[in-house]
Amino acid sequence: MTGSAHLRELGEFFRHRRGELTPAQVGLPEYGHTRRRVRGLRREEVAQLVTISTDYYVRIEQGRLAPSRPVLDALVRELRLGADQRTYVEGLVAQAARAGHRATPRRPVRPRLHPHLARLLGQLTGTPGIVFGPRLDILAWNPLAARLLRDFATVPEAERNYVRMVFCDPAMRDIYPEWEDVARTCVEVLRMEAGVNPADPALTALVGELSLADRQFRVWWAEHRVAHQDFGSKRIAHPVVGDLTLDWDTFRYAGAPEQQLVLWSAEPGTRDAGRLADLARGADTAPGT
Repeated sequence: MTGSAHLRELGEFFRHRRGELTPAQVGLPEYGHTRRRVRGLRREEVAQLVTISTDYYVRIEQGRLAPSRPVLDALVRELRLGADQRTYVEGLVAQAARAGHRATPRRPVRPRLHPHLARLLGQLTGTPGIVFGPRLDILAWNPLAARLLRDFATVPEAERNYVRMVFCDPAMRDIYPEWEDVARTCVEVLRMEAGVNPADPALTALVGELSLADRQFRVWWAEHRVAHQDFGSKRIAHPVVGDLTLDWDTFRYAGAPEQQLVLWSAEPGTRDAGRLADLARGADTAPGT
């Protein structure tokens, strides 16, 4: 597993994470007013916290060595990693171990929509639904999702990626009043996926494209923040029915693990539910009514 893409990704993550912490945050003393030549913690300070040699830790950061389970647990603890970050680093180590025993299968750039998901999506008339594939590629949607967010059929298939659209499509910026929160989460979810398949050429191409196209993406991607989200809520500024806040939930299909169905809904009897129903009927109600 030496030098695998997963271990290089792990090393980059730890290098960035130690740069976010100060000695005081992890209980180490500050020595006088000596100017620190590096931002955050030094490598030897991390090694001291975890009680390993500096050389051992350096090899982890360089992607040349997978940490043992006790060392990984200590790094998670001492670097103050959250639950999603722990899932991310544990996944990288596990993927590196598997890659050391067999070749990682090359997945298709855009998998074919599973027929069961296609049938289910077609039966949903009052609920917006989208099927996402790897990298949040948009594989399918129902008419109500198109009315709610965007007519995805007008977007070339090769560009039909949710993260790309959030950053590059002005219509998506207009429809999300809290665009920055939505965009940041997209980056964090995409970074989490990089832990599963960091050598994915389609992911590499997408990150490269967005890094060139948008400064905020470039900055946020470099922060190495990760997130795993299966539910939440979003406020939508809809040009026809007006503002509405909808809950969204993700459903993963065991028959196609890389495809997920995301559905939007509102509490029955609320204004949001009424506006969603208006949209489902194709109403042309003026905003705010």
